[in-house]
Amino acid sequence: MTDVIMEPVHDPDPADFPAGFVWGVATASYQIEGAVRADGRVPSIWDTFAATPGRVRNGDTGEVAVDHYHRYAEDVALMAELGLAAYRFSVAWPRVMPGGVPNPEGLDFYDRLVDCLLGHGIEPWLTLYHWDLPQELEDRGGWPERDTAHRFAEMAGVVASRVGDRVTRWTTLNEPWCSAFLGYGSGRHAPGRTDPEEALAAAHHLMLGHGLAVDVIRAAVPEAEVGVTLNLYPVTPLDDRPGNLDAARRVDGMQNRWFLDPILRGEYPADVQADLEPVSSLAWIREGDLEVIARPLDFLGVNYYTRHVVRAGPFPGVGEVEFSVPHRTVAANGWGVDPDGLVEVLSRVTDYTDLPLYVTENGSAWDDRPAADGSVDDPGRLAYLQGHIDACRRAVRAGVPLAGYFAWSLLDNFEWAEGYAVRFGLVHVDYATQRRTVKSSGRWYGEFVRAHSGVILTP
Repeated sequence: MTDVIMEPVHDPDPADFPAGFVWGVATASYQIEGAVRADGRVPSIWDTFAATPGRVRNGDTGEVAVDHYHRYAEDVALMAELGLAAYRFSVAWPRVMPGGVPNPEGLDFYDRLVDCLLGHGIEPWLTLYHWDLPQELEDRGGWPERDTAHRFAEMAGVVASRVGDRVTRWTTLNEPWCSAFLGYGSGRHAPGRTDPEEALAAAHHLMLGHGLAVDVIRAAVPEAEVGVTLNLYPVTPLDDRPGNLDAARRVDGMQNRWFLDPILRGEYPADVQADLEPVSSLAWIREGDLEVIARPLDFLGVNYYTRHVVRAGPFPGVGEVEFSVPHRTVAANGWGVDPDGLVEVLSRVTDYTDLPLYVTENGSAWDDRPAADGSVDDPGRLAYLQGHIDACRRAVRAGVPLAGYFAWSLLDNFEWAEGYAVRFGLVHVDYATQRRTVKSSGRWYGEFVRAHSGVILTP
């Protein structure tokens, strides 16, 4: 691993951002809540996946996670102490609609959470789906089945009816690329299936569910602002050899354009469809689907972590992704640190839309260890945070309609297939005691956010 870069190119100044710019943190239900047997909740695909030997590092599960279900008031108070204006969280579908039936007790948890947030002056940003599909729906075919999109829309209506009187900002899906291609293509994430055709069908039905949910939310909450969150990457060829250029085109097509184009333009990219002919006839695309998928939005969420540097693989038509070249700094999980890539991604999205953009996740993993006095110094994460907030500053200065930034994540947590081996939190969690300790990065972020309050954009 290369040395950590301690100082960003430009130490960000709160005055560089407009008044009203949203500063927050993000989490996800299965990663933090725990309480998997509480209040009528049924198993999710992640419960099943984590319980399968060899699927998650060290056999870790989200059964307890960081016990946010019971400690949410403590965690909200911590956010308030840091001065955060917004909290992006997701609801657990298996908790709110077990067996396809609204569960009052499970919905009560989100009632309490929303009220607690508002009581501390923190705006709730609610994500409907962050990967925890009920196992019972997976048993009926999961996202490759069209019916799952309709069941998702039903769940959206139930949640909107319950908390829509207090929640204005709604995100339908978080990173449908991961749900589809890691869950049904590579099998690295739940439910662990490895079928390219099913992965493509899952991607389509996720986006169809998104469009259906947009309509349902707007019907239930007319004043709602509705968006979707995509994980976008700048894709750079290793060099300008034709094979590497084509590899970059292919990876960009599947990673970025396969979602941007239908959601924002109402069409799938023609070159990617041609690439996919040997894999799928795309017969599951029905008349009228793209019109639903491309429902007008109020904002677009962008999750950004690193850059993809790609080269041609050993077989024709295969692009191989490399994460460590040419980054000077690499985080503990092997992801390169590349703030310039965030500027590129945000600028590129403006070619598609003039919607307000929000960085809805951005963060990094480091080997955080408490000192003898209990404090946690995380210089790598601090430098990453400063560098990427500076990238946001540069994007704003370039005219990108960027309106907010959410750091990933508030707490160390269950990090999917990596279990508890990887830490992304601004707050350290001792998993044995559940004790929370704000890291140096979290303290800096809180001071930065508090300094921003009431600041206007400098000339």
